Amino acid sequence: MEPSLPTEVILSHPKRSLGSVHLNWNPQPGSYLDLEGKTYAVLERHHRYQFTAGKYRLQKIALYVQSAERPDEQTQHNGLWVLGDTTCRYNARSELIRCVVNPSGPCEGCKHYEQIAD
Repeated sequence: MEPSLPTEVILSHPKRSLGSVHLNWNPQPGSYLDLEGKTYAVLERHHRYQFTAGKYRLQKIALYVQSAERPDEQTQHNGLWVLGDTTCRYNARSELIRCVVNPSGPCEGCKHYEQIAD
């Protein structure tokens, strides 16, 4: 296993650094990160490079996050874990937002549910 890189965690709004950590995994946008007892949704991932000895070397990673609760409704769709019920017409098929008409959910019992025709 490669040694982990320093990862700066930055809160998107209000913009401020939550600190630097070493992670043993590579969080991508749409994933969730637990830090100091709080849960954050990863919005963006930026790589920071340093030019040394004629080549670029990955120096650190910056994660832009927002405070969030882990969703209890996730469905695998085309190899990705997305929020909500993908059989609904209004589902956004996104890792960050559940749907257009009921973004905070839950999907179960939603009055706007319309099943996608096969």
